Amino acid sequence: MTSGGTSTGTLPDDDRPQAPERGGERESIEGFLDFQRASVVWKATGLSDADAAKQLLPSITTVSGLIRHLADVERSWMREDLAGEQGVPYRWSEEDPDGEFRVTADDSLAAIIADYEAACAESREVAARFHLDDRSAAQEGRFTLRWILLHLTEETARHLGHIDILRELLDGATGE
Repeated sequence: MTSGGTSTGTLPDDDRPQAPERGGERESIEGFLDFQRASVVWKATGLSDADAAKQLLPSITTVSGLIRHLADVERSWMREDLAGEQGVPYRWSEEDPDGEFRVTADDSLAAIIADYEAACAESREVAARFHLDDRSAAQEGRFTLRWILLHLTEETARHLGHIDILRELLDGATGE
């Protein structure tokens, strides 16, 4: 990440954790989710704050906004829905359902990534207290930890694809 105005145009060395090739169910699910989480950070690294906040689409979608959204999604599913925690902070609200996507060139990509990494660490801590078949405390126990982890993998991967495209449009950086 660069705080100034110029993005690097390249991705850093790839040190993302790989999912196990021969793991058990939980180890495999969590391994694939952690790979997607690390890929979000990897794809954003090297962007300037201004580029990460730049709108290239008719919507307010930006790299920084997508990462903030993913941090809120982690906290929502794991802390609020699974663990039943009250008062979990979000950037969205009924008055501003897209609040997490609202970023400016003044927002620090480094701080946004640090918050996302903190949200992922919080999610890992919550998940460690549950078994895959344990049901969520919220939503009348509708979801199991297994379902939530798979949903987080799907949502993270989907938004990672958006970040991938935006990164290429912003500075030409490409990579797996």
